Amino acid sequence: MAGLSVVLSAITGAPAATDLEKATFAGGCFWCMEHPFDKLPGVVSVTSGYTGGHEKAPSYEEVSSGRTGHAEAVRIVFDPSRVTYEKLLSVFWHNIDPTTRDRQFCDAGHQYRSAIFYHNEEQQRLALQSKTLLEKTKPFREPVVTELVQASEFYPAEEYHQHYYRKNPIRYKYYTTVCGRERRLKELWGSEAGH
Repeated sequence: MAGLSVVLSAITGAPAATDLEKATFAGGCFWCMEHPFDKLPGVVSVTSGYTGGHEKAPSYEEVSSGRTGHAEAVRIVFDPSRVTYEKLLSVFWHNIDPTTRDRQFCDAGHQYRSAIFYHNEEQQRLALQSKTLLEKTKPFREPVVTELVQASEFYPAEEYHQHYYRKNPIRYKYYTTVCGRERRLKELWGSEAGH
């Protein structure tokens, strides 16, 4: 079957499934983490979901309660020949507040922590390297408290959460504005916010 995948990719120009990699990031509300990655060339898919907890197949209500240990997160499938993991890390950092523990903007609780869930030793090395560089060059005073954790089981969120910013653009814009996300990102990152 892998041979067929390679032949089809040669015909269509699309990457073979075996050439694709995964990245997983938690940056508060997963609605807000899909959009920055969706628009990147080389990103094949972005899925909202739950990871890092101890319950199997949790629901949104269970994760929101804070009792399952999961974080709201996004799982990114990407083509490393078109976009690097380092680029994904840069986009991640510039779309979160790395200075708050168990909180992102107006969303509070361990389920809204910021974290990089690395999938292999190379991702772990690059994530640690990017965090160390950020700590040395950060444009803000507060310490960086974003977690680096080995990736574990990822459970896709319910369908109505997927690509919420496209399905409900007015509600999404209202949420990001009222939640103070855009304002805080600009305070932290200036012109680099959101990129």
